[in-house]
Amino acid sequence: MQDKRYTLPAPAAKILARLPAFPGSWLFVQGLNLALARHMPADVQQRLEGKKLRLRVDDAGLAFDFEWRNGAFAACPRQAETDLTIGAASHDLFLLARREEDPDTLFFSRRLALEGDTELGLLFKNTLDALEAPAFDLGMLAPGRVLAHLRRSRVSP
Repeated sequence: MQDKRYTLPAPAAKILARLPAFPGSWLFVQGLNLALARHMPADVQQRLEGKKLRLRVDDAGLAFDFEWRNGAFAACPRQAETDLTIGAASHDLFLLARREEDPDTLFFSRRLALEGDTELGLLFKNTLDALEAPAFDLGMLAPGRVLAHLRRSRVSP
């Protein structure tokens, strides 16, 4: 468990909160697809199909809306209702992605929020815990790797 907790400075959060939602969601799902899509088991893909999800970065005032559609994560316009919203501070989300913090610890310390379909949240958490994928590596998001992935998948914004 990490002892130090960081939050974005308020001026940075104010700027980030003004960004339009959809381009951010599109960029976010490109990273998700690059890191996770090929690891998603078929039964989980079926259960996630068409479910509206939101990742909320509380200290940044950002939210990324997306769904699992046709074998990949897809960005969605801002939704009034979602099936599942996951929210935490940017630092806590980074620690989760790096597998340096346990989601249960964050949840029970009220640093990670799950809202909506809790069964879907548990499915998502257990799937991520069971993946053999390495911890999140910022190098995966290097411009050359992302562009190569986009060329291979022929995804357009």
